[in-house]
Amino acid sequence: MQTHTQHAHEGLGLGIDAGGTQTRWALAAPGGHILAEGTVDGLSALQMASSEGRGTVRATFAGMAQAVLEHGRPAAVRAGMTGFGGEGEQLARWLAGFLGIESGAVTLCNDIEIAYLASFSPGEGYLVYAGTGSIGAFIDAEGALHRAGGRGVVLDDGGGGFWIAREALRHIWRKEDEQPGSWESSPMAQAVFQHIGGSDWSYSRQFIYHSERGEVGKLALAVAATAERDPVAASILCEAGKELARLALALTRRFGPRPVALTGRAAELHPVIVDTMRALLPPDTPFSQTGLRAHHAAARLAAGPLPGID
Repeated sequence: MQTHTQHAHEGLGLGIDAGGTQTRWALAAPGGHILAEGTVDGLSALQMASSEGRGTVRATFAGMAQAVLEHGRPAAVRAGMTGFGGEGEQLARWLAGFLGIESGAVTLCNDIEIAYLASFSPGEGYLVYAGTGSIGAFIDAEGALHRAGGRGVVLDDGGGGFWIAREALRHIWRKEDEQPGSWESSPMAQAVFQHIGGSDWSYSRQFIYHSERGEVGKLALAVAATAERDPVAASILCEAGKELARLALALTRRFGPRPVALTGRAAELHPVIVDTMRALLPPDTPFSQTGLRAHHAAARLAAGPLPGID
């Protein structure tokens, strides 16, 4: 979906926030005004590990570039990608080629860096992000990124959408081990099986082991939808809040008290997640939940430095 009308300003900045579920882009004019924005399929730098994944990333970049160029050609690009670990040369070449600019005009980083700068100035506070995965982040006054968690859905990412989905499926199938057919009396299990296509183990196996991580994360919506009717679903969401609080507390212990901001679509699934997290933070901690627009922040960074940010 595209928004706004076509512009042809010089010095445009393109910002990209690539997550497992959805990739958002925005085009900003010098001074920070957002001229256009849109969405494409989810992306992860982890997809670059396979030929199929590389093909998907390349095709998604191509489609996004086509949409962007309908509004204007950016002079610079700032892109944050989930799973990014510094291997950006090929990604930068693809983006630059599709946009018709020099690859040196493309700056890539981890998506959490962009998300942090959309919420805080360096040194100001702690950001806890809960999307498909989860991470706590602090960028200090010197610009160094410090993190807690964010080590991927296989190892951790507690409180994120994938984690919630995995916990739900784990509970459902353990219960089936003990009482086959018990899923029929569980609102959460019914919603989960409807989402993945069936109650046979083959559906769950195919879903959890062969779907993209962003697709698995969307199953958390079914869990949240049944929290008022299924105490197990409510308990999983409560545990998600505890996991997210752990990230903020870890950073607080390392760097001292600071405001905490919570963001990400998983954090918006149900109020119990936010309420549980807030209750576990020190009572005098300034706490906010923000629906940040990281792609806007990235676009403004590409168009020119934001105040207080080099």
